[in-house]
Amino acid sequence: MPVKNRFAELLPEITAWRRDFHENPELLYEVHRTAGKVAEMLREFGCDEVTEGIGRTGVVGVIRGKTDSSKRVIGLRADMDALPIHEQTGVDYASKTPGVMHACGHDGHTAMLLGAAKYLAETRNFDGTAVMIFQPAEEGGAGGDAMVKDGLVERWGIQEFYGMHNMPGVPVGQFAIKPGAMMAAADEFDITVTGKGGHAAKPHDCVDTTLTAAQIIVALQSVVARNIDPLQNAVISVCVVSTDSTAHNVIPQVVKLKGTARSLDAGVRSQLEEGIRRVATNVAAAMGAVAEVDYHRGYPVTVNDDQATEWAAEVARQISGDVDMSMQPMMAGEDFSYMLNERPGAYIFLGNGDSAMVHHPAYNFNDDAIPAGSSWYAQMVEMRMPAA
Repeated sequence: MPVKNRFAELLPEITAWRRDFHENPELLYEVHRTAGKVAEMLREFGCDEVTEGIGRTGVVGVIRGKTDSSKRVIGLRADMDALPIHEQTGVDYASKTPGVMHACGHDGHTAMLLGAAKYLAETRNFDGTAVMIFQPAEEGGAGGDAMVKDGLVERWGIQEFYGMHNMPGVPVGQFAIKPGAMMAAADEFDITVTGKGGHAAKPHDCVDTTLTAAQIIVALQSVVARNIDPLQNAVISVCVVSTDSTAHNVIPQVVKLKGTARSLDAGVRSQLEEGIRRVATNVAAAMGAVAEVDYHRGYPVTVNDDQATEWAAEVARQISGDVDMSMQPMMAGEDFSYMLNERPGAYIFLGNGDSAMVHHPAYNFNDDAIPAGSSWYAQMVEMRMPAA
């Protein structure tokens, strides 16, 4: 089955939705306009239930098939939030909100799932229940976790979850997926190094926190290089260094480091946390300083269920032919992981063509990918819950 004809017909309409979302981006949980518009459209489509305010500002739409002998419930998820980036695309539907833009394609994800919802509400050619999930705060706010904690799974009895993300560099309309660990656990750490500040001309009277922090930064790389199995994936990055002084001739009393630790395995994740604490505190002690480590566990590993991956890939093949099953896992984080921790499912990538990378000010979702994406969402429902 190629792209569903209905989505070719709906392409101008879905594109208009997408560009409206693009013009009006919203951050994290403050997606009030987007969520309100999504809920309004779901009601217009004839969804059997539309519920707002799940996970603060998430929206859930329920579409029941012609029959329900299977008693199966499939959840389809799209994210709605944008990023705090100044847009540089030059398109005539660019963001109207200074410093905020859809630089990750969530406008496209939302539009594609709305297209699938419109089609499924029209046809209802399946046996079971489809749950359309529109999630806030994927970009660092753990909106997926908030929706799960707000009863998403139990309230609607969801048995499987499926999600999608666009991917620059992959041909438009083509798909890529892999079983197992797909995206990384993404943790953050803050290290506060305290010593004895003073005049740069008299370092012997000080405990140099800048030098100590530099030693910690270098030593942290030994955690991955020498403590983690070389066949495992892990990365530690120190991304911010700040002090309590801006003068050229002052050794600061305090230096603060901020960074991220990423892994594809729960055991490795724990090793990274232990290693960061051990190295920072002991290197600081060796230099006569004190290091305090605040380690925050963020999104867990996104793990595709083996069988669900096969189902997702089969639908993708029906739409676009070959599917890249050899892709490497990514070290970026994704909070769809919270849903996959509750129920089996799969997360798939859809090609965005030769565009700027996501999170870049020149990025833009490719509207030509819409028919393939909407088809995949809809066909996952029809394939997993075939009409009786």
